[in-house]
Amino acid sequence: MAAARGEATSDGAPMTAGGARLDAAQARAIIAPLYEGKALATGEGLSAHADGIVQILRPLRDDDELLTAAYLFAAHDVLRDADEWLRSRFGNAVAALVADLRTLMRVSERTRPRGASDPAQAEALRKMLLAMVNDLRVVLLWLASRLQTLRFFAAAKRTDAADFAHETMQLYAPLANRLGIGQLKWELEDLSFRFLEPETYRQIATWLDQKRAERERSVERAQEQLRAMLAAAGVEAEVSGRPKHIYSIWRKMQTKGLAFEDLYDVRGLRVIVSTVAQCYQVLALVHARYTPIADEFDDYIAKPKPNGYQSLHTVVRDEEDRPLEIQIRTRRMHELAELGVAAHWRYKEGRSGGDRRDDERIAWLRQLLAWRQDVGAPTGAAEVPEERIYVLTPQGRVVELPAGSTPIDFAYHVHTELGHRCRGARVDGVMVPLNTPLATGQTVEIIAAKSGGPSRDWLNPELGYLASPRSRTKVRQWFNALALQQTIAAGREILERELQRLGKTAVKLEELARRLGFASVEDLCAAVPKEDFNLRSIEQALTAPLPPPAAAPIVARPRERGAPRGHVLVVGVDSLLTTLARCCRPVPPDEIVGFVTRGKGVSIHRVGCANVQALAARHPERVIEVTWGSERDAVYPAEFFVLAQDRQGLLRDISEVLAREKLNVIGVNTASQRGEARMSFTVEVTDGAALRRALAQVAEISGVVSVRRR
Repeated sequence: MAAARGEATSDGAPMTAGGARLDAAQARAIIAPLYEGKALATGEGLSAHADGIVQILRPLRDDDELLTAAYLFAAHDVLRDADEWLRSRFGNAVAALVADLRTLMRVSERTRPRGASDPAQAEALRKMLLAMVNDLRVVLLWLASRLQTLRFFAAAKRTDAADFAHETMQLYAPLANRLGIGQLKWELEDLSFRFLEPETYRQIATWLDQKRAERERSVERAQEQLRAMLAAAGVEAEVSGRPKHIYSIWRKMQTKGLAFEDLYDVRGLRVIVSTVAQCYQVLALVHARYTPIADEFDDYIAKPKPNGYQSLHTVVRDEEDRPLEIQIRTRRMHELAELGVAAHWRYKEGRSGGDRRDDERIAWLRQLLAWRQDVGAPTGAAEVPEERIYVLTPQGRVVELPAGSTPIDFAYHVHTELGHRCRGARVDGVMVPLNTPLATGQTVEIIAAKSGGPSRDWLNPELGYLASPRSRTKVRQWFNALALQQTIAAGREILERELQRLGKTAVKLEELARRLGFASVEDLCAAVPKEDFNLRSIEQALTAPLPPPAAAPIVARPRERGAPRGHVLVVGVDSLLTTLARCCRPVPPDEIVGFVTRGKGVSIHRVGCANVQALAARHPERVIEVTWGSERDAVYPAEFFVLAQDRQGLLRDISEVLAREKLNVIGVNTASQRGEARMSFTVEVTDGAALRRALAQVAEISGVVSVRRR
């Protein structure tokens, strides 16, 4: 009994009473009675499924911990405290493998309806599963379990496996392909294809069976000839037949529009040698012995594929004039192609480029598969930081977020309105604070109010409510919109009070907005509280005749060649007194217009200035065409406003930007209230380009909500 129960060593590994580790055979003997009479939802017995997984895995990895975990895959379904039971008898590593496999199976079960119908969701789920895995053996267990399920369906001649087959094509087979586990990939694809396209599968299988004996004899004959030829030339090489599988045959027929008889690589050989020089030596010997098909040669050694894959591919015709594909590579190239970084999964899946971090993670997962030993974190793991997480909605949809994201980030990703109304969250069914960092694989449920908006605390980085720049932008936009509504309300109140003072309460605000040159009442109300709006213009607008509805907007026209000097005002010429309007502060190359004032010469405004629009509506005869002069050293005052979350160093950061752009600051006005800073800057510029550059940089400063020119 003590031997069966086992005693743990100092490192957590189980030991029998005699000091030997419990192995996979002992695990099977212990768990088999507990599996007796119990079955999976598919109808397959637990013991049969475990035996099938081990049968699949043993040729891939003769790893006792892996095979032990395969036998114990359903321990949680037959034991109460399965984690403790597994740790005490088989050690921490096996217990972790079984627990992680159970998690993957449960996630797959929950997401199957979406993953089977949505390729984007299948891709996100693949990324999420990779992010969850720290030991590639868990993925091997998961893939082997699915392959055994498909084998069970095939042996039982089940016809209800379409959902499993579709999910396998979308999720399992591509993942096996990315990890370079070709032995599992091809069988997952073939069995899935058998259930999804049974008639096509049978037709191709019949074609293969009809010519199988002949094809196998010709491949064996070609192998023998090639081995003898290479041996005579003194080249040590491994020559093997390269099987072509039913699904890959169908894919090539579809993509290239070929008939079965026209496929070049139904018969194929692979030659593995020691050096690159031997690769080209073998190629020369092959081309001397057989007739090459010129258009079917690819040198991926001299010019590797974008992912690093290397090999020589050639198609030749044998003595009976039938095509034979031959791949030639070194042992190193073969190992990299099958288990290393250069495996050609992106080529096979029709992808180019991709995320380098995904590749790096897959690379070290492959290394763990190829060189299984007692390792903790993979080599270089610290250099591959997790920058994304993958969580689930209650409906099983995968959501990709930046690492460190919170339930509020999740809510904004799902829908902006859900983020605004977020008031609480459950993670895996447990209520958590809204600034709780989420982890890959968790299920997040948002508790939302019927109405309301975000809290200003969410924008405080020290409180940790938001990690996603996208979420912060949405919160700022909400408060900007709220501030605009408050400004409009304040402007409406000022307007109504001013109209009451003038005894003009019967005047409609729509008419007043039109008289003042605003497109809508909201635009007028938003402008009223600002410093550059003069309430006297309201009285002037009400006493002036209403401009015709079809009045054209003011547009500054370029100076015509040969036009009399009196028709055009050039800024800076002493013949006329000109002043730059303080309300809009024009600078070159702004479009400008002049308005002749009484006693102050010509006032120069930007074309879109609300004040000059109102003045032109009352006195169109005083509008004059103007253009900028050509003085190179002239400087112009320009004013801009900054709205930001108040913090220490904010004014310094803005000043540094202005200094870098060589803008002379001649005026600063700042005010802070309830954590919000409102800042006005007046600077001297030579043209508008420098000002635009500066404003763009100020907008990127941390805490800045908006920047606008006056």
